[in-house]
Amino acid sequence: MAFLTLFFTALAAATLLPAYSEILVAGMVTQGYSLWWVWFSATAGNTVGSVINGVIGRQVDRFKHKRWFPVSEAQLEKARTRFNRYGQWSLLLGWLPIGGDPLTLVGGIMRVPWLNFVILVGIGKGARYAVVIWLTIQASGATGSP
Repeated sequence: MAFLTLFFTALAAATLLPAYSEILVAGMVTQGYSLWWVWFSATAGNTVGSVINGVIGRQVDRFKHKRWFPVSEAQLEKARTRFNRYGQWSLLLGWLPIGGDPLTLVGGIMRVPWLNFVILVGIGKGARYAVVIWLTIQASGATGSP
């Protein structure tokens, strides 16, 4: 049940919802949970959350002319220009605490092929949680189980 909770917390954290999975990851590491399953659950949930952002991004063109739409055409064009500067490789930075979630949204707007999207975002998210786990172990002396 703890790993399922971590999965959904990490999923929510990857969307624009206010959630912080790092706290739960650190707590589970210090409690001795399997490091592999902590890493996998957090990485998988956070990657799925980013895919949700990508799906939303792919729908932007349908709604951008609506009066209630929260982003102007100029802002969308600016995001596209920035994204095009670095291309789909910028999705490796989808883990960033500031800007990472909108970056995955823009990846959807730019219609990055799904396989590339999932692989690049997954690598970034996996690296992020590996660092969080490593830092937790260093700070607490926790070992967790492999």
